[in-house]
Amino acid sequence: MSTPPQPSDPMKPDGRVNPIQTDYRIGQDNIVVRVGPFGLDIHNRVFAISGLAVVAFVLLTLTFQQQVEPLFSGLRQWLTSHLDGFFIAAGNVFVLVCLGLALSPLGRVRLGGTEATPDYSYLGWLSMLFAAGMGIGLMFFGVSEPLSHFGTALGGTTLDNGVRTDWAPLGGAAGDAEAAARLGMAATIYHWALHPWAMYATLALGLALFSFNKGLPLTMRSVFYPLLGERVWGWPGHVIDILAVLATLFGLATSLGYGAAQASSGLNHLFGVPLGNTTQILLVVAITAIALVSVVAGLDAGVKRLSEINMVLALLLLVFVVAVGPTLDIVSAFFANLGAYVEHLPALSNPVGREDVNYSQGWTAFYWAWWISWSPFVGMFIARVSRGRTVREFIVSVLIVPSLACVLWMTVFGETAILQVVRDGYQAATQAELPLQLFAVLEALPLAQITSFIAIVLVVVFFVTSSDSGSLVIDVIAAGGKVNAPTPQRVFWCVFEGLVAIALILGGGLVALQAMAVSTGLPFAVVLLVATVAVVKGLASEPRGR
Repeated sequence: MSTPPQPSDPMKPDGRVNPIQTDYRIGQDNIVVRVGPFGLDIHNRVFAISGLAVVAFVLLTLTFQQQVEPLFSGLRQWLTSHLDGFFIAAGNVFVLVCLGLALSPLGRVRLGGTEATPDYSYLGWLSMLFAAGMGIGLMFFGVSEPLSHFGTALGGTTLDNGVRTDWAPLGGAAGDAEAAARLGMAATIYHWALHPWAMYATLALGLALFSFNKGLPLTMRSVFYPLLGERVWGWPGHVIDILAVLATLFGLATSLGYGAAQASSGLNHLFGVPLGNTTQILLVVAITAIALVSVVAGLDAGVKRLSEINMVLALLLLVFVVAVGPTLDIVSAFFANLGAYVEHLPALSNPVGREDVNYSQGWTAFYWAWWISWSPFVGMFIARVSRGRTVREFIVSVLIVPSLACVLWMTVFGETAILQVVRDGYQAATQAELPLQLFAVLEALPLAQITSFIAIVLVVVFFVTSSDSGSLVIDVIAAGGKVNAPTPQRVFWCVFEGLVAIALILGGGLVALQAMAVSTGLPFAVVLLVATVAVVKGLASEPRGR
């Protein structure tokens, strides 16, 4: 992977654009401090408020561990049960906006100017989009989610006083293993295909447009200039950037918590390492330390090399499972699962009148909030590597390529797990805890010790690259759009990503992690919905190519 362009000063456009004329200069509100060999270059309000909020959260959560656990549990339950319709509807809006832009004349607008040329070849660009779609989530849920939806769909529906208490998606498929597998895979793909990538594409498009074409800093607030004007450099903009920092931080902490749980289970499975919070915390500490080394090494030496290692390892694991698993079934299932996804998509994306409340609230509402909290992180990465693309090819590529990659991953691991249950009667994965299910599936395949070790390494390296890249993105926002800010700032954010994950593990485990992802995803969902209006307005003012 090549190093993305560094737009600390917005790139000069090529060809015709309609730039925004403003007197604002990147870093003009920053505080520059030097203490010995260390320096800071931070936005005076965004860094101070978001930094203090994170420090206060960590201290309060660690101090009142027993008291906050029921608070987190109740918070997650209330938000997902009362606002599930909002999250599902918001996800639909992002998909429809992206498709509308791709099909409209605005799709001819080119990022970087009418004569701009892409910074990367199609192959290099698409591989980076694929890399952005891989992460701890795919490792954690690649087996557990398809298997969970298959099991609940097969079990059918249950009623208690007229209210459904089962977790089956839609109406389930009681007693029909083939239909349950089809529905289970469709319900899984729904959470990993078009909808999350439309959320990322919406924000990434806005960031790229207002940086490369409009000449504004690469921060969240810039996207809102068509709606707020010069006020975007004041408190309205500060609030937007603070929300982006907090959403990204807690979204990353959720992923790091999942990664620690899965790595801990894998080490227990292979080497008998004790399970529990202590092991997970030690993992977070150790991997955060590795991420710090990567942060200090810089983008090219750190994230780039680790991402390349991970891509190779993930591909090897994927090819191995296809080769030694039910190969022909996996190949045919890929296309069958895409068909099932299209068939069930209207019902799965329906935001009103849902009877499958446990699925729509417990799975979909949480996922949408989690994806939205990740959107500043993934969106900024995609924006930085997409200069020179038209809006149409940008949207089609960002929606389709990573979606297909996620479908492939879920089909390979999910279909293998389901066939082990249905065809072989192998129940180890269904009986294992969620973080252990991947290892249980690999146990039934050849070379289980080696592949399980590779899976642990994948989780750890995904952990490191997420923490490293997340620190870079958060630091750009908290430094007022400066990409090459002093390293100690990135060290601060990297350390506190780990501390937030530790605080949430001690304050309720996965429930606490999910609660904070939903809590920070909610206000940023509103921000992202408003941003779609600003993106359309910004595109409408741009000259269009042929």
